[in-house]
Amino acid sequence: MAKLKLGPIVDAKPVKVTVELPASLHRDLVAYAEILGREAGQPSADPLRLIVPMLERFIATDRGFATARKSRKSSQ
Repeated sequence: MAKLKLGPIVDAKPVKVTVELPASLHRDLVAYAEILGREAGQPSADPLRLIVPMLERFIATDRGFATARKSRKSSQ
C-alpha cells in the first residue's frame, strides 16, 4: 500500500478553471488518480480534481511560505 500525501477527494461544487499542463505532468496526474482510487477502493478520480487538493497540501506544508506569511501578517 502506497503512502500518498493526498487522502480521498471530497465531492465539492465544481469550479471551471483553464490551465495548460505539460503532457508529462498530465500523465503523472492520471497515474496518481488511478493509484489514489485503487488505495481508496473507488474508481479512478478525474485527474484534474487532484490539482486543488495538491496545491492546498503543498501550501499547507511549505514551511518557508508559512514563515513568510506569518512575518507578513505581523508587520501589517
